[in-house]
Amino acid sequence: MRHLTLAAAAALTVSATAGLAQDTLKMATIEPSLGQAITMATFANVVNGKLSDIQIEVAGGGAATLHQIETARGNLDMYMVSPTIYNFMSTGKAMYANQPDAAEVSENLALLMWFPYGQYHYAVRGDSDIEYLDDIEGATVFLGPAGGGAFNAAKGWIEATTGLVAGEDYEAITANWATGFQSFLDGKIDMYVNGCIDPCQQFIQFTETESLRFIGPEDHTGEAVDKFLGNFRYLAEVPAGIYGNQVNDGPVMSNDTAVGIGLRADLDEETVYQVTKAFWDNVDSITSDAPWAKALSIEFAVQSLAGMPLHPGAERYYREVGALK
Repeated sequence: MRHLTLAAAAALTVSATAGLAQDTLKMATIEPSLGQAITMATFANVVNGKLSDIQIEVAGGGAATLHQIETARGNLDMYMVSPTIYNFMSTGKAMYANQPDAAEVSENLALLMWFPYGQYHYAVRGDSDIEYLDDIEGATVFLGPAGGGAFNAAKGWIEATTGLVAGEDYEAITANWATGFQSFLDGKIDMYVNGCIDPCQQFIQFTETESLRFIGPEDHTGEAVDKFLGNFRYLAEVPAGIYGNQVNDGPVMSNDTAVGIGLRADLDEETVYQVTKAFWDNVDSITSDAPWAKALSIEFAVQSLAGMPLHPGAERYYREVGALK
């Protein structure tokens, strides 16, 4: 995994080091350029700036599914969770079906907070003749790394809303996040998909030189859509006017979900309380450098999803501030 480095752009990332801290918590997150990793690195940056005896060391790269089981086994302290992968692990299904201890060790996982994954942005060039997702038949697209959660969510949304099937009706390229975005920059693919909280660094970069259109389906209703959304996804709009060369004249309907910061359930309660408090008491201080942070809220953070329990230290803070009764 790569250690995140400090960047003074709209998207704030950080590599936190232990320094003289008495407690160092090891946090693993996904590809550092992605919005969810930036959110987690920013969380660490805020905490590290406010606490002298607790520091969070962040490493970016790798799969959240692997980080989850490594946290449960005690090899990491904090990681990016989603309701879906927690549900899979706690029931020993899907990618955890061949891990005999998955369900048992999942009992050593708890939640610090949920935050929005970010709307899935289905992006084409501003002069593209693709105006709706229904128009991508025969197109070449990047949905996310093949087999990953983002890939499956984007593929599922397209199929549920348009009936178009990846690999049959359109080509979904096999690439990692960096290569997928570069392919879009180079004009080698017709559509690029990224879920993130606006403003997203990739689209800021793209619209510095080219126009951009976000597209949605002609119809986002129906039984197939309801089934796709299930318990952990929800409808969300990509607004107009976020980026300088964005040509949309109105919002575009898309999908979103929750992700969160999970941690070892056996972490010290006072430590987790102090970390939670340090972040939420100071979250307003980062919105000028990280405007997407306005989308974070305690009400969203304390949702009950997939039966994942709040860590007692986090729960104590949320009760103190009235977010939980």
